[in-house]
Amino acid sequence: MFGLGHCSTCQKARADLETEGWSVDFRDVKDAPLSKDEWQPMIAAFGDKLVNRASLTWRGMSEDERAQTPLAMLKAKPSLMKRPAIIQGDQHLLGWTANVKRALGVPA
Repeated sequence: MFGLGHCSTCQKARADLETEGWSVDFRDVKDAPLSKDEWQPMIAAFGDKLVNRASLTWRGMSEDERAQTPLAMLKAKPSLMKRPAIIQGDQHLLGWTANVKRALGVPA
C-alpha cells in the first residue's frame, strides 16, 4: 500500500485490512519517495487518475505545474497522489471505496 502516513483514508484502509487479517506493507510516499521506476507501474495501471485533482496540493499548484506529466507532478509533489494505492499481486486498486473493499474481501 502506498499513501501518506497522516492521511485519514490511508489509516482507515490499513486498519480495516489488518482487522480482516491482512498483513499491510505500507510506504509513505512523502517520507520515502518513489523512484521513476517505482511510479511507472502505478501510472501505467491508474493513468492520470493517480493525480488527486481535488486535493489542496493541486489547488495550490500553478498552471505550469498542472501541465506537467503525472510522473513529473508526483515526483515533485508526492502528496498529490490519490490515496491509497494498493497493489495486491496483479491487482492494482486506487482509493478506499466500496468497490476496492469488495475486491479485497473487506466489509463495506
